[in-house]
Parts: sequence; structure tokens; C-alpha cells
Amino acid sequence: MPWYSALAIYLLFWVFTLFLVLPYGVRTSRELGEAEVPGQAPSAPHHFSLPRKLMWTSLVSALLFGLFWLNWEQGWITRADLEALLPKPGRSLPPA
Repeated sequence: MPWYSALAIYLLFWVFTLFLVLPYGVRTSRELGEAEVPGQAPSAPHHFSLPRKLMWTSLVSALLFGLFWLNWEQGWITRADLEALLPKPGRSLPPA
């Protein structure tokens, strides 16, 4: 796999992971017993640390990309394995 393909796939993992990491650890003003700012949405976080979220995003996405890379190199799950799980066009699903 060329380095630019690996970089593009890592960036896809990074963006996907960012959306997974964003809601974790967020506490609202109400949960912390603090007063809300006038006009503030009730679901708005009381304190948001972007550098911390970016650090966790980078770590988790590096781990996920590492697993992807190992699968690419070792061939644990191949395209044929995935195609075996899907029904062929024109055929119905097997009974469960």
C-alpha cells in the first residue's frame, strides 16, 4: 500500500474516531450543579478541552489504523471472507 493511501485511510479513521470521542466525559452545567449562562443550551458542556479530545482521537485512531494495517499485511479478514457473508445478487437471504 503506498504511503499516501495509508495516510488517507488514517485520516478517515481519525475523523470517524473524533465523532466517537467527542461525547465522552462531557458534563453539563446542570450535572455539575453550576449556574447556566443565559441563552445556553441545556446540553452544552460546562468545560470543553479540545486538546484533550484531539489527543484521545489520535491515540484511538492510531490503534484502529494499526489493526487495519496488520489485517492488510496478515490477511486475517479478506475480501472473499466478506463476500461469503453477503448474499449473491438475485438470491434471497438464507433462512435464519
